[in-house]
Amino acid sequence: MSIHSDILNTLRIERPADPLSLPALTLAYLGDTIFDLYVRTYLAETLRMQVHALHLEAAKRVCAKGQAEAYRCIADRLNEEEQAAFRRGRNAHSGTVPKHANVRDYRVATGLESMLGHLYLKGADARIGELMQLILEHSESSGKESDYDVSKE
Repeated sequence: MSIHSDILNTLRIERPADPLSLPALTLAYLGDTIFDLYVRTYLAETLRMQVHALHLEAAKRVCAKGQAEAYRCIADRLNEEEQAAFRRGRNAHSGTVPKHANVRDYRVATGLESMLGHLYLKGADARIGELMQLILEHSESSGKESDYDVSKE
Protein backbone atom coordinates (compact mmCIF):
# COMPACT_ATOMS: atom_id res chain seq x y z
CA MET A 1 0.00 0.00 0.00
CA SER A 2 1.34 3.41 -0.92
CA ILE A 3 0.10 6.62 0.63
CA HIS A 4 1.73 10.02 0.41
CA SER A 5 3.16 10.75 3.85
CA ASP A 6 3.62 14.37 2.85
CA ILE A 7 0.09 14.92 1.54
CA LEU A 8 -0.38 17.90 3.84
CA ASN A 9 3.03 19.41 3.15
CA THR A 10 1.77 20.67 -0.17
CA LEU A 11 -0.47 23.12 1.65
CA ARG A 12 1.40 26.35 2.17
CA ILE A 13 -0.79 27.70 4.96
CA GLU A 14 0.45 29.32 8.15
CA ARG A 15 -0.74 27.17 11.05
CA PRO A 16 -1.55 28.59 14.49
CA ALA A 17 1.15 27.73 17.02
CA ASP A 18 -1.19 26.40 19.71
CA PRO A 19 -4.03 24.03 18.78
CA LEU A 20 -5.33 24.36 22.34
CA SER A 21 -6.30 27.94 21.52
CA LEU A 22 -9.08 26.65 19.25
CA PRO A 23 -12.32 24.95 20.30
CA ALA A 24 -12.33 21.15 20.06
CA LEU A 25 -15.09 21.22 17.45
CA THR A 26 -13.00 23.52 15.26
CA LEU A 27 -10.17 21.00 15.48
CA ALA A 28 -12.68 18.27 14.56
CA TYR A 29 -13.80 20.34 11.56
CA LEU A 30 -10.19 20.37 10.31
CA GLY A 31 -9.57 16.75 11.26
CA ASP A 32 -12.60 15.53 9.34
CA THR A 33 -11.16 17.06 6.18
CA ILE A 34 -7.76 15.50 6.83
CA PHE A 35 -9.30 12.06 7.40
CA ASP A 36 -11.39 12.42 4.24
CA LEU A 37 -8.39 13.51 2.18
CA TYR A 38 -6.32 10.51 3.25
CA VAL A 39 -9.16 8.05 2.64
CA ARG A 40 -9.99 9.47 -0.78
CA THR A 41 -6.31 9.56 -1.78
CA TYR A 42 -5.86 5.95 -0.66
CA LEU A 43 -8.95 4.78 -2.54
CA ALA A 44 -7.96 6.65 -5.70
CA GLU A 45 -4.50 5.02 -5.56
CA THR A 46 -5.66 1.49 -4.81
CA LEU A 47 -9.02 1.02 -6.51
CA ARG A 48 -9.73 1.33 -10.19
CA MET A 49 -13.38 2.26 -10.42
CA GLN A 50 -15.64 5.05 -11.50
CA VAL A 51 -15.87 8.19 -9.38
CA HIS A 52 -19.35 7.39 -8.07
CA ALA A 53 -18.16 4.00 -6.84
CA LEU A 54 -15.13 5.67 -5.22
CA HIS A 55 -17.48 8.11 -3.49
CA LEU A 56 -19.57 5.25 -2.12
CA GLU A 57 -16.46 3.49 -0.82
CA ALA A 58 -15.26 6.72 0.82
CA ALA A 59 -18.68 7.28 2.41
CA LYS A 60 -18.40 3.88 4.12
CA ARG A 61 -15.20 4.98 5.83
CA VAL A 62 -15.74 8.71 6.35
CA CYS A 63 -18.79 8.47 8.58
CA ALA A 64 -19.22 8.25 12.35
CA LYS A 65 -19.23 4.46 12.42
CA GLY A 66 -16.21 4.16 10.09
CA GLN A 67 -14.24 6.79 12.00
CA ALA A 68 -15.09 5.20 15.35
CA GLU A 69 -13.76 1.89 14.02
CA ALA A 70 -10.65 3.70 12.75
CA TYR A 71 -10.05 5.14 16.21
CA ARG A 72 -10.38 1.72 17.85
CA CYS A 73 -7.61 0.31 15.66
CA ILE A 74 -5.12 3.00 16.76
CA ALA A 75 -6.30 3.77 20.31
CA ASP A 76 -3.58 1.73 22.01
CA ARG A 77 -0.85 3.43 19.94
CA LEU A 78 -1.64 7.02 20.91
CA ASN A 79 0.63 8.99 23.19
CA GLU A 80 -0.68 11.04 26.13
CA GLU A 81 -1.02 14.26 24.15
CA GLU A 82 -2.95 12.50 21.38
CA GLN A 83 -5.21 10.80 23.91
CA ALA A 84 -5.90 14.16 25.56
CA ALA A 85 -6.76 15.75 22.20
CA PHE A 86 -9.05 12.79 21.45
CA ARG A 87 -10.84 13.10 24.83
CA ARG A 88 -11.24 16.83 24.36
CA GLY A 89 -13.04 16.28 21.06
CA ARG A 90 -15.03 13.28 22.26
CA ASN A 91 -16.34 15.23 25.24
CA ALA A 92 -17.24 18.37 23.25
CA HIS A 93 -20.96 18.85 22.81
CA SER A 94 -22.00 19.70 19.27
CA GLY A 95 -25.71 19.89 20.03
CA THR A 96 -26.70 17.56 17.20
CA VAL A 97 -25.99 14.02 16.07
CA PRO A 98 -26.66 12.99 12.46
CA LYS A 99 -29.70 10.74 12.21
CA HIS A 100 -27.71 7.90 10.61
CA ALA A 101 -25.17 7.78 13.49
CA ASN A 102 -25.45 6.58 17.05
CA VAL A 103 -24.28 8.96 19.78
CA ARG A 104 -21.38 6.79 20.93
CA ASP A 105 -19.85 6.41 17.46
CA TYR A 106 -20.42 10.09 16.71
CA ARG A 107 -18.55 11.20 19.83
CA VAL A 108 -15.66 8.80 19.20
CA ALA A 109 -15.49 10.02 15.58
CA THR A 110 -15.45 13.63 16.78
CA GLY A 111 -12.61 12.74 19.14
CA LEU A 112 -10.60 11.19 16.30
CA GLU A 113 -11.21 14.21 14.09
CA SER A 114 -10.24 16.59 16.89
CA MET A 115 -7.01 14.69 17.48
CA LEU A 116 -6.16 14.81 13.75
CA GLY A 117 -6.91 18.55 13.67
CA HIS A 118 -4.70 19.02 16.73
CA LEU A 119 -1.83 17.14 15.08
CA TYR A 120 -2.27 19.08 11.85
CA LEU A 121 -2.08 22.45 13.58
CA LYS A 122 1.03 21.29 15.47
CA GLY A 123 2.65 20.47 12.14
CA ALA A 124 2.87 16.77 13.02
CA ASP A 125 2.18 15.67 9.45
CA ALA A 126 4.46 12.63 9.70
CA ARG A 127 2.52 11.40 12.74
CA ILE A 128 -0.78 11.91 10.92
CA GLY A 129 0.66 9.84 8.07
CA GLU A 130 1.69 7.06 10.46
CA LEU A 131 -1.72 6.90 12.11
CA MET A 132 -3.61 7.03 8.82
CA GLN A 133 -1.35 4.31 7.42
CA LEU A 134 -2.33 2.09 10.38
CA ILE A 135 -6.00 2.90 9.91
CA LEU A 136 -5.96 2.21 6.18
CA GLU A 137 -3.94 -1.00 6.59
CA HIS A 138 -6.40 -2.17 9.23
CA SER A 139 -9.33 -1.34 6.97
CA GLU A 140 -7.71 -3.23 4.10
CA SER A 141 -6.70 -6.29 6.14
CA SER A 142 -9.95 -6.65 8.06
CA GLY A 143 -11.95 -6.67 4.86
CA LYS A 144 -14.81 -5.29 6.90
CA GLU A 145 -17.05 -2.71 5.39
CA SER A 146 -19.13 -0.30 7.37
CA ASP A 147 -22.82 -1.12 7.36
CA TYR A 148 -23.58 2.53 6.83
CA ASP A 149 -26.17 2.62 4.08
CA VAL A 150 -25.33 5.49 1.73
CA SER A 151 -28.66 5.07 -0.05
CA LYS A 152 -30.43 6.51 3.02
CA GLU A 153 -28.95 9.99 2.62
